[in-house]
Amino acid sequence: QVQLVESGGGLVQAGGSLRLSCAASGRTFNTYAMGWFRQAPGKEREFVAAISWSGDRTLYADSVKGRSTISRDSAKSTVYLQMNSLKPEDTAVYYCAAGPRLARFQGDYWGQGTQVTVSS
Repeated sequence: QVQLVESGGGLVQAGGSLRLSCAASGRTFNTYAMGWFRQAPGKEREFVAAISWSGDRTLYADSVKGRSTISRDSAKSTVYLQMNSLKPEDTAVYYCAAGPRLARFQGDYWGQGTQVTVSS
């Protein structure tokens, strides 16, 4: 079992930056690939980024590639999503997830979400 708690969301102007954090509980953090999804009002949840259990491989959605960086700190059992050059279309609830593999990342465990709002 893995429990995930996101933080770091908020209101930011277009062009600004935010760093989301996801703290994981449980001693098996280092065995999971970790990722971020987001869901905007009226839209389906979509993949944003993921990182392998070792931290040496990453995947990004085209919509955030070049503007976002996912990383993990095994000592802190935390995964981060640094988002730069934010756009109003990045507004969504962002969810952290833990999954068995990086390829075709899917989450087995989910956090409660953190709201990101980008004003124009």
